Amino acid sequence: MSDDLEPARAESELSSKPGLVERSFETLLWQTRFLVLSAVVSSVLGAVVLFAIATTSIVEIATEVWHHYLTGGNAIDIHKKAVTAIVGAVDIYLIALVLLIFSLGTYKLFISRIEPAAGSETTNILDIASLDELKGKIARVVVLAVIIEFFRAVVNIRFDTPLNAVYLALSVLALAVALFLMKRA
Repeated sequence: MSDDLEPARAESELSSKPGLVERSFETLLWQTRFLVLSAVVSSVLGAVVLFAIATTSIVEIATEVWHHYLTGGNAIDIHKKAVTAIVGAVDIYLIALVLLIFSLGTYKLFISRIEPAAGSETTNILDIASLDELKGKIARVVVLAVIIEFFRAVVNIRFDTPLNAVYLALSVLALAVALFLMKRA
């Protein structure tokens, strides 16, 4: 009777080896998701750098405006310069936010739920269940950054002909339509 069990045991061992190899490979494959951490950490670092750059820009223009009004001003158009600098800083902040949304969403999708965010009231930015939702959130912020960049460029435009004003109006209309369509999506 023990001879009858021997072939069954050998067959069982052979069939478990592919299972072991498959399980080991799948475990290794699953662990490769931690490669995403390099993108998460790099994005957070990039966001910190951009926040510092934008904040420095705001402080510099605030100092310059303060100095302008304390000394009686000079020939430069401080209002135009301030608006351009502040809008540029807001654009940089938005790009930093894109990096943060990307890093938080990618971490949540590939690594783990973010426990401290679970009890927070601001978790709606982390309501990301798929890569498509992450892309959608990032696309919205990118569109806003493009719109802000557009308005920063408009500040410096000179309207030499009425046709330039028409082009500006059409551009604003196109942006309004884009925002409307983005809101509906």
